[in-house]
Amino acid sequence: MRTRSTTRRPVLERLVLPELQDLAAQELHAQATYDAVRVTGGDVSGRDLTGTTFTECELIDVTAHETGLQSARLIETRIERLNAPVLRATRSTWRHVEMSGSRLGALDLDDAAVRQVRIVGSKIAWLNLRSATLEDVLLEDCTLEELDLTGAAAARVSFVNCRAGSVALAHARLKDVDLRGLEMGSISNLEGMAGATLDAQQVTALAPAFASHLGLRVEG
Repeated sequence: MRTRSTTRRPVLERLVLPELQDLAAQELHAQATYDAVRVTGGDVSGRDLTGTTFTECELIDVTAHETGLQSARLIETRIERLNAPVLRATRSTWRHVEMSGSRLGALDLDDAAVRQVRIVGSKIAWLNLRSATLEDVLLEDCTLEELDLTGAAAARVSFVNCRAGSVALAHARLKDVDLRGLEMGSISNLEGMAGATLDAQQVTALAPAFASHLGLRVEG
């Protein structure tokens, strides 16, 4: 008898940090490596932190408007209440990261590697994941105005009690991507939904869009 397959959920380990040393935000520099430090408060807006590595760190109540985090590495790091109208983190690496209570206008993760990441209770106007690689990612209680997965490769990604005003899926490659907990407004490039999981109510709501995409004529 054939066993019915189910959508695999993200595999996320609890983040446990060692004893941390306090570091002032103004001491952060590009291409530097920081281990087991805590940055509380401070403003790094406009700063170039390209190539910076944070390992087993904690960033709390930091403002980071137009901060450059291109090619940066965030490993086993906790971020709380980050305020960033625009955060540029293209080609960055996020591994075993927890982010909560944050407000971001644009989070640019173009071509980033995002693995074992949990984002909770946050609001992001534009989450740009174009050409990014996502594995074991959970978004919970989040509001997204735009979610751009164009060209992304995503596996074991789940949404819980989230909303996205628009979702872009052109050339996306999805596997075990659970969209049942994501209330979606408009969706572009429906062919990119292959590999995603929807509930019956979502499928019903999307039926006209599916019919239009396939060139079907529905008559009563």
